[in-house]
Amino acid sequence: MDVEVAGSGEDEKARVTTGLDVGKHVTGMRRVYKGEPVSAASLHEDPLKQFKLWLQDAVEAEENEPNAMTLATADEDGVPNARMVLLKGVDKRGFRFFTNYDSQKGRELTGNPRATLVFWWQSLSRSVRVHGQVERVPDAESDEYFESRPIGSQIGAIISTQSKPLHSRRELNEEYQRLMAECAEGRYVPRRPAHWGGFIVRPLWIEFWQGQPSRLHDRIRYTRCTTTDAPPSTDGDTEDVASPAFTKEALYP
Repeated sequence: MDVEVAGSGEDEKARVTTGLDVGKHVTGMRRVYKGEPVSAASLHEDPLKQFKLWLQDAVEAEENEPNAMTLATADEDGVPNARMVLLKGVDKRGFRFFTNYDSQKGRELTGNPRATLVFWWQSLSRSVRVHGQVERVPDAESDEYFESRPIGSQIGAIISTQSKPLHSRRELNEEYQRLMAECAEGRYVPRRPAHWGGFIVRPLWIEFWQGQPSRLHDRIRYTRCTTTDAPPSTDGDTEDVASPAFTKEALYP
């Protein structure tokens, strides 16, 4: 489904506004949250299993991209950055996503391997925050996911020097069209570039948030019993990976 965005295809400077002072109007923007109450006793003992239950609820509620999440990182000086990415897997190890290793987020995760994830499911008035240690997934796992992507997405990952200055959109488009044509003719088969692959966030704590009236929200935090790093993954098989133990408690709103 195509969605028409206000101002798309136009010169933004030429847009005519409605006269509404959005900067002031936003002060009064609010909604009443109401969800089924949750407590430490009502949630699963395993936060990863509980997350899957809530993610399934978001899918069934037809949330727009329920796997979308904010990824917050920090560089080696502690300067924070955040952006939206897509969750591409969750298992006993943690939360998995894929990106360009040479991008800003890739460099920051390599130099300072900690991250926080935030999920927001508006129709359910629910949010989940995850904080943990980060490591790269095995190459074989990145290869498998890369090969499952649409051809256009594969080529996009190959030709993009993500986060670097773009001097010519036309040249980028021409390179994309050239490789797409070669693929169609059987003269080119995309292969995962070394600069692209997956990361996994191994959670140290996970917080579940359920919106409630009068801002008296339900907050349940799971904290891992030890902060010792789990052994790095050696392959994509997660069946033999033990789920870490967590404690859980309710927090003030």
